[in-house]
Amino acid sequence: MNREQKIAYLLEKEHYNIDDLNMIVGILRGEGGCPWDREQTHESIRNDLIEETYEVIEAIDTKNSELMQEELGDVLLQVTFHTDIEREAGRFEFGDVTDGICRKLIHRHPHVFGDVSVSSSAQVLSNWDKIKSEEKSRVTVTDKLRSIPPMLPALMRATKVGKKAACFDFADADAVMLKLDEETAELKAAISGESRERVAEELGDLLLTITSLARKLGVDSEEALRHATDKFIDRFEKVETEVLRQGMNMDALEMQELDKIWDKIKQNK
Repeated sequence: MNREQKIAYLLEKEHYNIDDLNMIVGILRGEGGCPWDREQTHESIRNDLIEETYEVIEAIDTKNSELMQEELGDVLLQVTFHTDIEREAGRFEFGDVTDGICRKLIHRHPHVFGDVSVSSSAQVLSNWDKIKSEEKSRVTVTDKLRSIPPMLPALMRATKVGKKAACFDFADADAVMLKLDEETAELKAAISGESRERVAEELGDLLLTITSLARKLGVDSEEALRHATDKFIDRFEKVETEVLRQGMNMDALEMQELDKIWDKIKQNK
């Protein structure tokens, strides 16, 4: 079909599928398509993929199925868009993407598509990691650590690194607490020395140790910080509401006065 026939075909349809999405993106990026879509590159829409993914997470966290359907569609658009850029460059197309993931799933589930026996999810994950390492030729522990994407959220990446480096880990949470005291002392010393580079380094060590403590306590550090931030915003709102109720201004009050209101709200939570 030429461009006009494709458009006519799409406008007549009552329900669309993945092939239609590929066709639409091709039309938008093709000759006579949308100027904005034609100008985009992997780099220019890189952050869009991140943003759309987080919007799916929001739908999951709020248990909003209608929103999830919409946001998953937006993520699928990003996948289709990036794939179309590669198709235009002659490197791969959508069929190659789906072929690749299908082959990967079959290969990494030998207990379903082969003769391997498993008795638990833990064994499934262990086999998955082993097969993945063989596929990627990751021989050493360092190979596995360096394979963790550096652009992951820092707390998430630190947690994954800690899990992969299990051979060089703390014995338990108590051992991490001792290390936490040590790192805190080193940070205090760095602050006294007034070296910003040293302070940043020691603060990073402290944060890394905290992720180890979270792992040993069975807590997701990323989730814990997110909940703590949400809790701070909720309490801040109550403090501000109380300040405004008293006819005052947040910026005009001393921190000590705000702390008193904060403590009162905290006690009455």
